[in-house]
Amino acid sequence: MTIEFANLDRVDVETPQGQSGTLQHASGDYLFTCAPDAQPSADISLTMPHRAAQYVSRDLHPIFQMNLPEGYVLEQLRQRFAKASTLNPMLLLALTGRESAIGRVSVTTPLVTSERARGERLHEILAWDGAEDLFAELADRYLLRSGVSGVQPKLLVPESIETSTSSARASLVTSELIVKSGGEDFPGLAVNEYVCMSIAREAGIAVPEFYLSENRKLFVMRRFDRAADGRALGFEDMAVLMGLSAADKYSASYERIAKAIRVYCSPEHQPDALAQLFDQVVLSCLVGNGDAHLKNFGVVYGHPQDGSVRLAPAYDIINTTAYIPEDGLALLLNGSKSLFAARANLQPLAERCMIRNPQGRVALLVGAVQTILARERDLLETEPHLEPAIRGCLDRFAAKPRIRMPS
Repeated sequence: MTIEFANLDRVDVETPQGQSGTLQHASGDYLFTCAPDAQPSADISLTMPHRAAQYVSRDLHPIFQMNLPEGYVLEQLRQRFAKASTLNPMLLLALTGRESAIGRVSVTTPLVTSERARGERLHEILAWDGAEDLFAELADRYLLRSGVSGVQPKLLVPESIETSTSSARASLVTSELIVKSGGEDFPGLAVNEYVCMSIAREAGIAVPEFYLSENRKLFVMRRFDRAADGRALGFEDMAVLMGLSAADKYSASYERIAKAIRVYCSPEHQPDALAQLFDQVVLSCLVGNGDAHLKNFGVVYGHPQDGSVRLAPAYDIINTTAYIPEDGLALLLNGSKSLFAARANLQPLAERCMIRNPQGRVALLVGAVQTILARERDLLETEPHLEPAIRGCLDRFAAKPRIRMPS
């Protein structure tokens, strides 16, 4: 990668549908200017339709904030460029916001250029048993293309699939993987996410394809913001749709997400989206997921005018009480963040989501938790702190009064 740090105050913004405009930082403001001849299909956000006037913001616009690195990735970038430059938002966006960033919006500048990624084979990642730290090795290769937020160590890694022909073998980069590691701060986090995501899948909640490495240190998930042909799909998290900064990801309610679904999801997708939201919130209560914040819900679509906006598959589901025993919900539920009073607080959300049989949905989700805890007993024994944490949340939820049937 080649980087020239001087005067990085402007980037071009593109989507698969063409040039969208330019983003500048001038006089303390961030200014997005739509390209005069840009098509409506090239709009960068459902919240920012094409217009002649600039979009002016004191902070970076939410659609650009969405993928700014946090936690591990941000710290690694700071170390890598400690002697070269201050990592301001424009530079971070230029480093990690190119074609591999989550969603369909990419930024380019002649001041930052890179070579084509070589790609990794999924089966080799999952079977790795070398003495070296594979995640650290992957970070060394792909840190500068990991346009994905989140405190947990995670990387966007291109997948290389080996194909055979009559004359030779060829490795083609055909898709991308999100590779996560819990690191030393969160022991067993890969197993934790694998179990919780397995529960979601067992309950019929839409989830991306995911895997656990054989050494149980890495959780690997296929990206859901790419079509089968590799085309980038639009993705916007709920913080973007609500016009909030990434720092405000804990400052809303699950009822407000239901309202956003009604505003932004295409009419034919709204019933399924609302049902999935209800299921995800119930599951967070059952497994003790205190990190289901605004950035862990979002929508996917082809482009803003194609009528395909739907709720994204569920992702980033973990039990947090194994690490923070008194943790609560990430967002308000009927005015409360208490995990253990959540069952009694689900009624308003059930009504907003038009769930006709909430008791039946809860029973199905409880059954999914019990099924996976039994099925993955051997795996859970490798992380003995995890099952008691999940069962503790499940037992407390079951002990609370049942939610009423909507009238």
